[in-house]
Amino acid sequence: MLDHQSRTEALLQSRVKNIPLGVANIHPIMIVQAQGASLWDVDGNSYIDFTGGIGVLNVGHSHPRVVQAVQTQLELFTHTCFQVGMYEVYIRLAERLNAAAPGTFPKKTMLLTSGAEAVENAIKIARASTQRSAVIAFTHSFHGRTLLGMSLTGKATGYKQHFGPFAPEIYHAPYPYEYRGWSSEQAILALKELFHTQITPDQVAAIIIEPVLGEGGFVPAPFEFLRELRSITQQHGILLIADEIQSGFGRTGKMFAIEHSDVVPDLITVAKSLAGGLPLSGVIGRAEVMDAPTPGGLGGTYAGNPLSCAAGLAVLDAFEQEDLLTRSQQLGNHMMDYCRTLSHEIPEIGDVRGLGPMIGLEFVHDRQSKEPAPELVDQILVDARKQGLLLLKAGLYGNVLRILVPLVIEETLLSQALETLSTVIKGVVSA
Repeated sequence: MLDHQSRTEALLQSRVKNIPLGVANIHPIMIVQAQGASLWDVDGNSYIDFTGGIGVLNVGHSHPRVVQAVQTQLELFTHTCFQVGMYEVYIRLAERLNAAAPGTFPKKTMLLTSGAEAVENAIKIARASTQRSAVIAFTHSFHGRTLLGMSLTGKATGYKQHFGPFAPEIYHAPYPYEYRGWSSEQAILALKELFHTQITPDQVAAIIIEPVLGEGGFVPAPFEFLRELRSITQQHGILLIADEIQSGFGRTGKMFAIEHSDVVPDLITVAKSLAGGLPLSGVIGRAEVMDAPTPGGLGGTYAGNPLSCAAGLAVLDAFEQEDLLTRSQQLGNHMMDYCRTLSHEIPEIGDVRGLGPMIGLEFVHDRQSKEPAPELVDQILVDARKQGLLLLKAGLYGNVLRILVPLVIEETLLSQALETLSTVIKGVVSA
């Protein structure tokens, strides 16, 4: 008996008592069921999900193929540790990821558990392959919460706190964020200046970049910038790592966001939507690069868990058999048109950007000054939730509304969500 107290309120009290403050929560809700693009909480409220578990559910919640694959594997075994007793689903998934990744050269894949693990191992592999130690990342980037992940991340607020000292030999170059004054040309010049002022290119093992910033505000790197970056890395024997943890698996209308630019990286980190909600990540790369670490240098007790691998195979089946890349392109075109039309009516929307249905709306107080308006985004999240729509924010200033809708969303649900989004935004900016 909860004495007229909602189950959510009771659980929130227990959460405060038992879980550290540092584990932040975006929405004060407790989920009990999820299907497709819909969620239900413990008090019976329903929500349309435009967060996708922070980009994890491109194939939607509880996709039937994923559920069936995991149930089948669950009845066989849940764990052996691949380094102890190998299993076919790991090998089959590696085969298919190697085939799906850009590049006609031989590739190999190692599987892990989290996105941060994938980033850490990509750096290890790059250092072993090049026999160099330095790594260049970009401002506004996010690469994980481990020590090396934080060191690579180009945002101090929130993520880095008092967690230092950080990993050495990490350098940051400006990301080409045109809305905030960094053109491709300026960013390339700054990178070249970094080679003269901080670290010479012959000491750099790798440059790691998100083809579309995730936590940094859904900023796509201009294609000409990525092509010039590829040219520079090849010129100096530097490996190029594409961090596709949030932008991969159809989020931008192609399997990997880097494909829009026709750039082929040496290594790709993957996670999030790879396994439809189960913890799985990986590094895909050139076979000779991936083979640089000797036996024992790579692995992990839970790395490539068989349940997650089964889910990963089911996700790839869904993409192939349900033509989800085409659906992603159609969804992206429709939503981008809708958001741009909305921006014509609402001057506080300073920029609408993205690739496919990976869309960000940057809110400002004034289009001339571009002063960030994070308080508007905070209120939009609250009001939208009250209207049954879950949203996320992003960006250095927390003033970007980001959209990560599952690709399987039904048209009627999408229309309802977009109408709610429009109504809420107009209500907040006019208040």
